[in-house]
Amino acid sequence: MAPSMTPPEGCPMHQPAEPVQKKEPAPPPGCPMHQPEKPTPPPGCPMHQGGNAPVTDKLNELNMMPSQISQEKQQDQQVDLPTERVISSIPTANKTSKWEYPSPQQFYNALRRKGWETPEEEIETMVDIHNFLNEEAWLEVLKWEEMRSCPCKEDPYLVRLQGRPRELSPKAWWHSLWGSPLPFDRHDWYVGRCGEQRRYVIDYYEAPEDVPGVPVFFLDVRPAVDDTQSAFIRLKAAAAEKWAQWFPATPSNDSSA
Repeated sequence: MAPSMTPPEGCPMHQPAEPVQKKEPAPPPGCPMHQPEKPTPPPGCPMHQGGNAPVTDKLNELNMMPSQISQEKQQDQQVDLPTERVISSIPTANKTSKWEYPSPQQFYNALRRKGWETPEEEIETMVDIHNFLNEEAWLEVLKWEEMRSCPCKEDPYLVRLQGRPRELSPKAWWHSLWGSPLPFDRHDWYVGRCGEQRRYVIDYYEAPEDVPGVPVFFLDVRPAVDDTQSAFIRLKAAAAEKWAQWFPATPSNDSSA
């Protein structure tokens, strides 16, 4: 559905609503994730609470993350990680601010708290990839929102999100029956606009490598079929893609000028 895009320094990504998924470009050569023995992506974003993780901090119900994420360096940590947080392009519900990404130090602390040992020198790249994927997911949400009829001129905004890495979406489950790979993470995003909320499902996949040791990821972003309009635009998008496959546009032979 979307053309391939080159990620910022150090990242990859994306895919449309149909099962035949397009691979996005891999990270550039300088990325530490290019190591031959790359780690398998952990089951779910470390910033989200889930499973049996022994987290006792009070959770922010908007993103299921601890309300206060530590910026403190681990006692045995060897690499100094930045504590600056990046502001995303994704509006919050109050429409005057945008969602804020965790700092590399917070990201590392979340990994350690969940028991995921990760090389400290790769954390900044992992955060770049995490942020880039979320930005691309939001762009795909906006494309879906453009297909909706909206009585007002309000721009979409992200009300809340939930990580659900251990719950297969119906689409991912169905494709897995036919041999498709399982996603390594899933998010549900609740998007507000014109006084209504709609749920979007995002499945995160690791794609086959074009170059050994160079990981490639893509996303499958689509509205959940929770209402008639969402079901309609899903069908409309699927029909448009099939039509383009069956009846590809032919270049004009008109050479008149």
